[in-house]
Amino acid sequence: MTTIDFSPLFRNSVGYDRMAHMLNSTLRTEQPSQGYPPYNIEVTEENHYAITLAIAGFTESELDIQSEKGVLTIRGRKASDTEDTERNFLYRGIANRSFERKFNLADHVEVTGAELRDGILSVGLVKEVPDAMKPRKISINGKSTQPLDHQPRTVTAA
Repeated sequence: MTTIDFSPLFRNSVGYDRMAHMLNSTLRTEQPSQGYPPYNIEVTEENHYAITLAIAGFTESELDIQSEKGVLTIRGRKASDTEDTERNFLYRGIANRSFERKFNLADHVEVTGAELRDGILSVGLVKEVPDAMKPRKISINGKSTQPLDHQPRTVTAA
């Protein structure tokens, strides 16, 4: 297996350890069932997102959703049904297996809730940047800082 060293890219940057970690984890070999279950990621409105997974056959009690350190993990664990061992399938095309999906969340993205309806799991996300992280105007010879108003500047000719 070939490894790639990204350290030269981060020599002149401070605080991008998480980005380096995400690049390295992306290049690692994924689990063989990386295509199951299928999912969509959509923008529902400004700073609001939704992840939807097609998980037909799972109940709420068989699902586990966790968000920790910028990673959203969704797991589905199917209990081994005695009913399935008694059934004789000629063809079994419905995926009825356990899964685990992980999504890396950007900074300041929080999970707002989840809903399971008609075999579709929807997880709501919102990006809330704290006031301390928003752009501020720094005066050159003063001590005060002011929030930037995002209004276009008018330029007058001299």
